[in-house]
Amino acid sequence: MEKNYYAILMAGGVGSRFWPVSTTEFPKQFHDMLGTGETLIQRTFSRLSKIIPKENIFILTNERYNDLVLQQLPEAEQRQVVTEPAMRNTAPCILYAALKIQKENPDAVMVVAPSDHWIEDEDAFVGNLKQSFDACSEKDILMTLGIQPTFPNTGYGYIQYNKETDAIKKVAQFTEKPDYETAKQFLDQGNYLWNAGIFIWSVKSIVGAFSKFQKEMTALFEKGLDAYNTEEENDFIAVNYPLAENISIDYAILEKAENVYVLPATFDWNDLGTWGSLYDKLDKTDANNAVVNARVLSEDASGNMIRTTTDKIVVVDGLEDYIIVDKEEVLLIYPKKKEQDIKQVLKKVKETYGEKYG
Repeated sequence: MEKNYYAILMAGGVGSRFWPVSTTEFPKQFHDMLGTGETLIQRTFSRLSKIIPKENIFILTNERYNDLVLQQLPEAEQRQVVTEPAMRNTAPCILYAALKIQKENPDAVMVVAPSDHWIEDEDAFVGNLKQSFDACSEKDILMTLGIQPTFPNTGYGYIQYNKETDAIKKVAQFTEKPDYETAKQFLDQGNYLWNAGIFIWSVKSIVGAFSKFQKEMTALFEKGLDAYNTEEENDFIAVNYPLAENISIDYAILEKAENVYVLPATFDWNDLGTWGSLYDKLDKTDANNAVVNARVLSEDASGNMIRTTTDKIVVVDGLEDYIIVDKEEVLLIYPKKKEQDIKQVLKKVKETYGEKYG
């Protein structure tokens, strides 16, 4: 294992489009969404530990999930759980973690990876990561892994790269979620990738980029340099973290910097952002239904995503392309084509029946 390799596992999100399974108290990264016997965060930690020493994998999460992280990742120590006292998007937490790692190891190169994505070919992932670590160790660059698009998805951000023969390509621009026609044009042009939110850089390069483009935020967090990795750290963060600007790493750094590069990934990837994306990932029955934790009898029913919390018998007749999710006090039966509206449904449920259901 390379002692300079580090990881930041991003595990603070709520995953509200996976309601009712994913809730504020128990978000999707802590669930076995695919019925594999491992939760998403356990699978991601295991994947990263194939190339990164386990003690160098830091889990960045909201302070309310601290105990959940330690329960699910018994190989991690409390020092590896970096908690946010307030929700402030990705830029502040990445800077905070980078400064902690830099203090521990100034030669570190780090990957920032979401905890709730699914990657099929883990050996290809490790190979891509090693290639990126090598490049970032040698040059002052900020890197991301881009996913080859398979259809004009309007739910992802896109990365345009300069058409060049090198394996690692210079990023021309980032584009937020486009409309369908724009996404089709991107695919036709052939030099666009999906933005998977997986970033690689040396701590020196990313701290330098923050110093250049986010002077106020850098000054705020550098006040705590003496406290990081000591008993004083929590007190400093509790007072100062909520003062940081609420901004993503894309807006704060990547869209401003000139030294951003992308490696087109060679592994299959799914961000598992919705019930529909989970349906796409799972094996299907003869009737083309995806089933997790349930025994299903179906008649004239296909294209459904069916999940229960136990081995419940589910009888379905005459339903097509629906999400059917049973969880204790909540039963969701909802058209798959409207899955982006589940956030709004959750809001109505909370308003009508109380916060405990979300």
